[in-house]
Amino acid sequence: MTRLSVNINKLATLRNARGGNRPNVVQMAIDAEKFGAQGITIHPRPDERHITEKDVYALQEVVTTEFNIEGYPDARFMRILKDTRPTQATLVPDPPDVLTSNAGWDTLKHQQMLSDLLAEISDLGIRTSLFVAPETDKIEGAKACGAHRIELYTEAYASGYQKDKAQAIAPYRLAAEKAIELGLGVNAGHDLDLDNLPYLKAEIPALAEVSIGHALICDALYLGFENTIQLYLKALQS
Repeated sequence: MTRLSVNINKLATLRNARGGNRPNVVQMAIDAEKFGAQGITIHPRPDERHITEKDVYALQEVVTTEFNIEGYPDARFMRILKDTRPTQATLVPDPPDVLTSNAGWDTLKHQQMLSDLLAEISDLGIRTSLFVAPETDKIEGAKACGAHRIELYTEAYASGYQKDKAQAIAPYRLAAEKAIELGLGVNAGHDLDLDNLPYLKAEIPALAEVSIGHALICDALYLGFENTIQLYLKALQS
């Protein structure tokens, strides 16, 4: 079974546009779980343009499924992990000024740094995942760093899906096979939606988890939050 982790960053973006507490991010996380989400993902960026530190601690009190905190592993991020002990920490190589995650780790270039950080996080009892492109050497590097899982950065798959889905999925299928061979769990995320998700799942049946936020929240504007979550769960049953 591939688990659906709902990324609620965009709900916080909407709230922050007006201040106050509408929508209530904590309540929406509770509702997402009630509607079938098998995890909640957040990315507490330093500028707090969506999820704030206050949100992280409030969510830690209520999330009962898998709690996945993603971000760049600076001192602030590491402190948050130590305080909240989520189920999973997903490390992304984002500098503070980027709009959204747009690259995977060079696990060879940063191997020593990542090895030290992953060991520290693992010692806290937190499962670790590294955001990587579908490149064999980077996946081998993730294994050498001591990661428990990788999260495949799926922007290239999503952008190529309409043109040639077989060509778009090919490097991801090979990457997943390499990860499984090495004993790594495989997550995926970025630009996944109801259109391209079923094919991804069919081609990578060992996929452990997908993290979806932007497309899911956009769909929910038309279809409703509960119905949208159910549709994404159905898309993962292929």
